[in-house]
Amino acid sequence: MSAAVKPARLLALCRKEAMQIVRDPSSILIAFVLPVLLLFIFGYGINLDANKVRIGVVLEDSGAEAHRFAAALAGSPYLEVRPGHDRAAMRARLAAGEVRGMVVIPADFSAKTAQGRGAAAAQLLTDGAEPNTANFLASYLQGAWQVWQTQRAQDRGQPPPAQLQLEPRYWFNPDTVSRNYLVPGSISVIMTIIGALLTSLVVAREWERGTMEALLSTPVTRAELLLSKILPYYLLGMAAMLVCVLAATLLMAVPLRGSWWLLFVVSSLFLGSALGLGLLLSTITRNQFVAAQGALTAAFLPATMLSGFVFEINSMPPPVQAATYLVPARYFVSALQTLFQAGDIWPVLLLNTGWLLLSACFWLGLTALKFRRRLDAS
Repeated sequence: MSAAVKPARLLALCRKEAMQIVRDPSSILIAFVLPVLLLFIFGYGINLDANKVRIGVVLEDSGAEAHRFAAALAGSPYLEVRPGHDRAAMRARLAAGEVRGMVVIPADFSAKTAQGRGAAAAQLLTDGAEPNTANFLASYLQGAWQVWQTQRAQDRGQPPPAQLQLEPRYWFNPDTVSRNYLVPGSISVIMTIIGALLTSLVVAREWERGTMEALLSTPVTRAELLLSKILPYYLLGMAAMLVCVLAATLLMAVPLRGSWWLLFVVSSLFLGSALGLGLLLSTITRNQFVAAQGALTAAFLPATMLSGFVFEINSMPPPVQAATYLVPARYFVSALQTLFQAGDIWPVLLLNTGWLLLSACFWLGLTALKFRRRLDAS
């Protein structure tokens, strides 16, 4: 068979594959329903913001200073105070997870405060099972303590205690909303699953239905058959990507500061890797169920665990860090988070785009090699 690609024949094969997509409701569900569902689960189900942390306050002192400090804690926008008067009962609530920490204001709090030793008069116990929440809680309590000291000095007509005044400025995410960071990363995981699933079924379906032999008996070349299995699903994958971006920006209010054409280029290169992986599994296994399970395992787990979306790569052991360089989602996560939060930062985008190009060439090239061997073996 000639290796030349004839546009008319390729167009006919793509039309056949497009009709198969329209007739198969699973492809539509995978491309349009599953991305939105997963995006909302990731966007709203995963939240790193520690707002309104539940904290118990055991007030054992009836003095005015103790009540003022308890009022300062209750007035914090980051704390949800659960009052109490018994340490043992509050410890039980802490152990049961009803509160994330407890502040004990002992009976001699007002007396020690009057003597200038108030800084050692209160005790904080936190739930160390969640280190991030414990650290946030300690910081919030320190802030509430400083606010209370300032108010106390003003009430007495004294200058506020000397403190280091900081004016933090948060670049790229001024509101420090974790969703703005998590949603772009979740899109990369979603597109990994979608791209691999879409093509993991196409070749295996031909073998299971017995239509591959009919195709092999026609003048269709290997290149035409391979392209006909990639191009329609590339368009479907880009449509799914558009749905994810529109849902993120319009429904979830995640800003997109980068250019759309760079987003298009990066997404196209990443889809090359994902589609190539799914098609490779479909070619090797010749079974739709096995190919789909393999696509989920080979695509979802590395994209979630080794892309930097959930776990910081720098905190991983060196061998695991080295393995992350083989995961295309690592570069897609970095590129999407840059485009959404920072904009067109060329040093970052060029580096990730180059790696995505190499990854797409590798997976598509390996698929073409295995595809050819399967056809020859047939």
